[in-house]
Amino acid sequence: MATALGPIDEWKTTPWTQCERAVFKLQKRIFQASARGDQKTVHHLQRLLLRSRAARFLAVRRVTQDNRGKRTAGVDGVKSLRPPQRLRLARFLRLSNRTSPTRRVWIPKPGSDEGRPLGIPTMADRAAQALAKLALEPEWEAKFEPHSYGFRPGRSAHDAIEAGFDAICRKPKYVLDADITKCFDRIDHAALLARLDTFPALRRAVRSLAHRRRARRPHALPTAAGTPQGGVVSPLLANIALHGLETALQATVPATRFHARWQPQVIRYADDFVILHHDLGVIQQLAQHATAWLQKIGLELNPRKTRIRHTLRVHAGEPPGFDFLGFQVRQFPVGKTHSGMAGGRGRPSVPLGFKTFTKPSAAAMARHHQALRAIVRRDSALSQSVLIAHLTPVIRGWTQYFRTGASKASFAKLDFLTYQLLRRWAKRRHGNKSATWIAHKYWRRDRGTWDFAPPTGPKLPRHNATAIQRHRQVQGNRSPFDGDWVYWGVRLGHRADIPRRTAVLLHRQRGICPRCGLFFRHGDPLEIDHLASATPGGPRAFRTWQLLHGHCHVAQMAARRQTATGTLDNSPFVEEPDEVKASRPVLKPGGGGDPVAQVN
Repeated sequence: MATALGPIDEWKTTPWTQCERAVFKLQKRIFQASARGDQKTVHHLQRLLLRSRAARFLAVRRVTQDNRGKRTAGVDGVKSLRPPQRLRLARFLRLSNRTSPTRRVWIPKPGSDEGRPLGIPTMADRAAQALAKLALEPEWEAKFEPHSYGFRPGRSAHDAIEAGFDAICRKPKYVLDADITKCFDRIDHAALLARLDTFPALRRAVRSLAHRRRARRPHALPTAAGTPQGGVVSPLLANIALHGLETALQATVPATRFHARWQPQVIRYADDFVILHHDLGVIQQLAQHATAWLQKIGLELNPRKTRIRHTLRVHAGEPPGFDFLGFQVRQFPVGKTHSGMAGGRGRPSVPLGFKTFTKPSAAAMARHHQALRAIVRRDSALSQSVLIAHLTPVIRGWTQYFRTGASKASFAKLDFLTYQLLRRWAKRRHGNKSATWIAHKYWRRDRGTWDFAPPTGPKLPRHNATAIQRHRQVQGNRSPFDGDWVYWGVRLGHRADIPRRTAVLLHRQRGICPRCGLFFRHGDPLEIDHLASATPGGPRAFRTWQLLHGHCHVAQMAARRQTATGTLDNSPFVEEPDEVKASRPVLKPGGGGDPVAQVN
């Protein structure tokens, strides 16, 4: 006689693979219907998705297990939900026109003395936002403009940088480096809902998410504009509000049959965008059009951060090039001499030869140096091994982001600055010792170079040891919802912002998680698991590792603990029973196309 499953067991044995496939199948149909302009079908499929049990369970798992902020509480103080609480939340999750107040916190803002406000919703509101995002995102991924890169699945800041490089690599241009003042806090709600153009139930739910209330004593204050920055759906709503800026600006300078390249190029990443054109008058005209267009949705350009520059020469006292997303995109004159100039009457002369480079900006290097110095000062009384452990992830993360550009000289400069910080740290600890004694105590000679490392143990990685890896820009309007898993699997393995070990495992596993049988997607939490049956063979023994989803890794570790102890594990996941495994469809490795069709 079969026993009834309790709340914990019911959450553990949920067929997550079937839920992922069912939700993606609906999302792909929404994407295809939106691409062909069939709004009636889009709304019908969105209603099915919002009522789907699989979508509700995935939304709850995403905010309670996958997201990094899962342990951050809202105004109700609820965090770290246990399986019975997750199950109860998933069962009763519905989109509502009422939301709880958000907890307002302030975080440091790079390059500014002002803080960045964040509104942290409650766990139930986060799950509702994740559910709304599952329905809205595929619809708008089919509509978004090709040069919009911020907070979109499958796209990154490196795609925006590559687009800027491609726009000026053949011809010097003027650039309007623009920044929107407090974009998330000033978006007009009426304009956003009019642009959303969805069915009434979803419209009321989005309206309640936008009209959030800030929790302040003695009562909550409603907001008349903006989206809750810090919420799950906030970046998507901001992209929807800014959708159409590129098309509107390009329409002001229509392309002709013989001058198709006269159109301006607009590259946007969230609320930061640049406009490029070879004519200064056109750039000034586009700045006015952009200001008028933004006023319709309650936004305005930041006059302190918005400026006009030239990519090759000094303009109005501004240095050549422009800073975008931490990179400096600039052109340099080349050739035996720089005296050869091309120009004419009424046109400024420019060098005949030039080369375009992208490298870390001076501000980004200064921020990174300040971060390293803060860690060294904080750890002045700790051991060398602890200091190396604290510095290593900061160095690797920074170099991994900037390794797509011409960054070797910048890396070498930061290595010298880091050496000065470490030398002062060592001299402060041993004021009465000689430089030779200090060098032999804290530096280790390895393969002809001196590395900051103890006699035994890991060494501090050098900035300049990071290899330069060019980034492959996303193709046109491609989206992960098109179902081309071959393209997105290959692209995920070639991304410059993932570690080499992860890239090798992605290639070896053909982009598939061995536990759940699903393809890895952009934005999925990836974790490396050590095979229990394998023998460790050193730091590069890739055969002893496997790449899993974050939730799959938790389930794998729980199953191993249960096998080792022989008792029931009360962790969020356990190994699925044999009857559940037998009923679960398995994805064929190496297959492309629709994952729903790849079932044995």
